[in-house]
Order: sequence, then structure tokens, then C-alpha cells
Amino acid sequence: MRDRDSVNELGFKERRSGAVTILDTDELLRIKLRFGGSSVTLANATSSLLADGQKHILLNLEQVKSISARGLGELVSTLVVVRDNGGELKLFNLSRTVRQLMQATNLFSVFCLYDSKTHAVNSFLASTTPTLQNKIGRIGAAGKVTNDRM
Repeated sequence: MRDRDSVNELGFKERRSGAVTILDTDELLRIKLRFGGSSVTLANATSSLLADGQKHILLNLEQVKSISARGLGELVSTLVVVRDNGGELKLFNLSRTVRQLMQATNLFSVFCLYDSKTHAVNSFLASTTPTLQNKIGRIGAAGKVTNDRM
């Protein structure tokens, strides 16, 4: 499936692969505008997508070499908002450092993480992702949950 570039009403860059919207983040988890050097927050970008009925959102974290506690919080908040609105948020192209941080904070088991765009996009077709609450409940009950998507 070929990606289509498009511009949202806020003017940020997005790509489409079928029903999946792909957002390329910068190192601060912001989404670049199509023209100019500005960007919008991840929260604003995903809210705009959800308002347009786009429920399958894929974040390309290739530019994120490290992530702060604030950045992790923003990812979790975005995940909750997307899921509360009936959507799915998945991540791909994580650096080794970001992957290790996700594992150390146990967020590895909360997010759907993929090495490649192809695997991530295909995962939306057969997705039966448990809700965040179910995953958190399983983490608490079992003490550890593995992510078999990598």
C-alpha cells in the first residue's frame, strides 16, 4: 500500500496508508507543519485527527533519540485520549534508548510497538488490542506483561 501525503486543517504533515494515519514526530514529539519551521503538539495533532474521524494513528519516533518524563507523560495522555475516542495509537521506529526507557518504565507493555512501518500498518487490520485499563489491570495482577509485537 502506497503512502499518501496530506495536510490536516491545522496544516501539519501526515501520511496515509489505507485507513492508517502516520505522523512523523520530531525529537520533542511535535508534528511539523507542512510549510515553515513551526510544529504542533502531539495532543493537538491527534485531537484534530480524531475530530476528522481518523481512528488509526501511527507515530514514527525515528527522530526521537531520548525521551523525558514529560514526553512519556505526553505519550500516555495521548494514548488515553485516542482510546477514549475509540481509536488506536501505535508506535514504530523507536531508538534503542527509547525502547529501553519504555521497558524500564513498564510502558513497553502498554503501547503497541513495532520495528517497521509495514508491520505496524498491518497490525491495524487484525487489531484486537486490549484497552489501556485491561493492560494496566493485567500488569498489576501479573506483575509483568511482555509485548510480543517486536
